[in-house]
Amino acid sequence: MKASTIKMLQSQKEQIIELWMENQMEDPTLREDLMSNEDLRVQSIELIDALLHTLTEANSTQVESQDFEPVFEILAGISLSRARQGYTPRETAVFIFSLKDAIFSVLRTKITDLALLNQELLEVSKLIDSLGIVTFETFIQGREEVILRQTDEIAEISTPIIRVWDGIIALPIIGTLDSARTQIVMENLLVEIVNSESSIAILDISGVPAVDSLVAQHLIKTVSATRLMGAECIISGIRPEIAQTIVHLGIDLSSIITKATLASALRQAFTMLQLEVIKVRKDKKA
Repeated sequence: MKASTIKMLQSQKEQIIELWMENQMEDPTLREDLMSNEDLRVQSIELIDALLHTLTEANSTQVESQDFEPVFEILAGISLSRARQGYTPRETAVFIFSLKDAIFSVLRTKITDLALLNQELLEVSKLIDSLGIVTFETFIQGREEVILRQTDEIAEISTPIIRVWDGIIALPIIGTLDSARTQIVMENLLVEIVNSESSIAILDISGVPAVDSLVAQHLIKTVSATRLMGAECIISGIRPEIAQTIVHLGIDLSSIITKATLASALRQAFTMLQLEVIKVRKDKKA
């Protein structure tokens, strides 16, 4: 990009900002519920200031240059914040690519030489496209961070440990049981066994949609770890279809106490602890 063109764009900064804001405001996906128009203007001004301040004839075709680090930092901050706020990829793309249209409009009104205009439009297009790639890369990174955080939170919520009786704890498992989640289940269960001094742990798999050989192996590992802590483990929630699957796969759970329901597992736990629950009947008054 020629130095004269860059100088002209710098002098037309206010017009570029206004055109850019108009382009963003006219887009039907504008999220005023997530960001006010004033905050959007502040972001736009910050980015265009950094871009026009950094841009030179020498680096205009070398976006990977270290000169653009300030621009990349601003774009990264904007993209990450939008990813965390819940913007979609398209809504984020509109922000950066609508700048291209604003600069194009200014160039078309200020450059009369058609050959020069076409050349400069091409250079601007390549520049904004490169900035768009940086925007998307950072946005994806931000969304991945959000997903990982939500996954961890869901894993914590979906593995609650309940003290159902003195010496008895229960852990209802809901959803798919994979290696990562098994580790969380095992750690939480072992810690609670120590804290509550429980001797019996009930793993209820009523909420597990399907049990395959991998899930069964995870359950066996959890039971083994529980026994190493000096506690006995009962698996409840063995539905007919799960029982058939386990038999079909040839998985041996004979060394593990299994029950069809949580109530049955709790009765088994009472028997193992030599406890008896008696229903109190009140005498009827005459």
